[in-house]
Amino acid sequence: MTFDTLRNTRQFNQVYKKGKSIVNRHVVMYYRKNQLGYNQVGFSVSKKVGKAVVRNRVKRLMKESFRMNHEKLAEGYDFVFVARVRSKDSTYQEIDKAMKHCFRKGKLMR
Repeated sequence: MTFDTLRNTRQFNQVYKKGKSIVNRHVVMYYRKNQLGYNQVGFSVSKKVGKAVVRNRVKRLMKESFRMNHEKLAEGYDFVFVARVRSKDSTYQEIDKAMKHCFRKGKLMR
């Protein structure tokens, strides 16, 4: 299974407006069905989370968690992950657990 990235603001806004959301302590996951045969994913980290080094670290952790779990996900969805402020001090295990929780809650994990 393959996945692509959401690249522009219009794509992110479509997922925000027309999709569903699942919230937990570390991340917010927005998702919607797409017409493609593969998943698309985007990551967002606000300046409230921290300075650039911290934001990039949180984004790397979310990307790695998605990469490790994307084989288990249903195909044909757009995902946007938004880091919450609490995620700045989180470990990889906490972020991974939070993202898996979102997948299970949305019934997207096989």
